[in-house]
Amino acid sequence: MSIRVAQVSTGNAGRLTLRQLIADDRFELVAVSTSTPEKVGRDAGELAGVDTVTGIAAVGDLDALIAAGPQCVVYCAMGDTRPREATNDVRRLLEAGIDVVGSAPGTLQYPWGTMPQAVLDKVEASAQAGGASVYITGVDPGFASDLVPLALASTCQRVEQITCYELADYATYDGTEVMFDLMGFGSPVDSTPLLFLPGVLGLAWGTAIRMMAAGLGIEVDEIVEFWEAEPAPESYDIAAGRIEKGTIAALHFSISGMVGGHPAIVVEHVTRTRDDLRPDWARPSAGGGSYRVEITGEPSYVVDVVPSSEHGDHNHAAIVAACGRIVNAIPDVRAAAPGIRTTLDLPLPTGRGTYAAPAVS
Repeated sequence: MSIRVAQVSTGNAGRLTLRQLIADDRFELVAVSTSTPEKVGRDAGELAGVDTVTGIAAVGDLDALIAAGPQCVVYCAMGDTRPREATNDVRRLLEAGIDVVGSAPGTLQYPWGTMPQAVLDKVEASAQAGGASVYITGVDPGFASDLVPLALASTCQRVEQITCYELADYATYDGTEVMFDLMGFGSPVDSTPLLFLPGVLGLAWGTAIRMMAAGLGIEVDEIVEFWEAEPAPESYDIAAGRIEKGTIAALHFSISGMVGGHPAIVVEHVTRTRDDLRPDWARPSAGGGSYRVEITGEPSYVVDVVPSSEHGDHNHAAIVAACGRIVNAIPDVRAAAPGIRTTLDLPLPTGRGTYAAPAVS
């Protein structure tokens, strides 16, 4: 029997999860909600960018979505700049007895030691009250910085350090709020973007670092943050807007989980808006972007994951990958015990239900 599902938000990620929910026989789409007034009343198929007419018209609030009686909600509303609102939305869904999978709020990927205990207790209480589960994931933080490195670490006799990289050109990424408001592209190089205010990097990626530490059976003593920016040599346009000469055009940052004074678990990002910027910084192994996992130990590993898509470039492919991870987790989250669930709790993914034979030409 198919699982009754609903979708919250139809932005960059939400329209892609919605696309799979419409096409995947494991699920029955019963509702879609949006915070964009002009999208209210439009068919879910149109919002997903597919030809299918679903008969499901988008609603403008959670109450109407809850009234449709979904068993699970895919929550892809913005959480980076509205963490309190996203957390409250998730709590409302859980209290209504609805399981939640999604991309936000990011702190719920592994909240212990990252999310304030009082908030964590409220989310857990909401889950227990409704007998529902919540699982938040993505690509990084997400499977590239938890599932993949831990799978590799499971083959090692000794692990001294795990480093997870995202190396990408973001020129084609059109997420204006993330690019300009959060990461600070186009801002003066002597300013401090929201992402790099003290503690924010640790809040955003501490989930991944602490989850990897838990998987290794160790505890992180502290998290050390680092960032640096490169100015634009001239003015130019990217998908998200304009980068003026002298403003932030490339970023390099890292978050290190320290154990006994040693950086045991590190997440490092190099984000450019032009390929020629800072050639001395780490580069993707192919195309415009890749994820790299380096393990120092016995054996040691360097593994590059290079996503691609028939519908777009590396940035689009990375979002598709995150969305696939979210949607494919629904059956396991439905089967899980009530509460906050993480990658460490779910069964090893198999890709069950995703195979499709290639079209015959």
